Amino acid sequence: MTVVINLVVSVIVMILLQLLGMIIFNWMTPYRDMEELKKGNVAVALALGGKFMGTAIILGIAAYTNTSIWHMMLWFAVGYVCLIASYWIFELVTPGFKVSDQLKKGNVAVGTLLCLVFIGMAFAVSSLII
Repeated sequence: MTVVINLVVSVIVMILLQLLGMIIFNWMTPYRDMEELKKGNVAVALALGGKFMGTAIILGIAAYTNTSIWHMMLWFAVGYVCLIASYWIFELVTPGFKVSDQLKKGNVAVGTLLCLVFIGMAFAVSSLII
């Protein structure tokens, strides 16, 4: 019975962390992700998908490598901060344009690249999670 309770609590915590991660990313953008999705903005969809996949990768590795929910949450927080930093670094290394403006305009190339930046960073950071 304890195993079932631990599993249920872990899944609930993982869902809440994933939602929290997406809410924080949503606050970072000057536009509303869901409104852009309703308009059919593929660039924003790609960037949002990359954010979701990146947080899921980090969360999955944090859960897999830690038996304590607290340690899982801590490592998720560390990895998540790295994802946020990767967004701002991406913004800095693209001085010719503002990423959020390009996404809002529907620039699929920028959305695709940002999606892969998030996924790549998540894989890289997750290799450091113990």
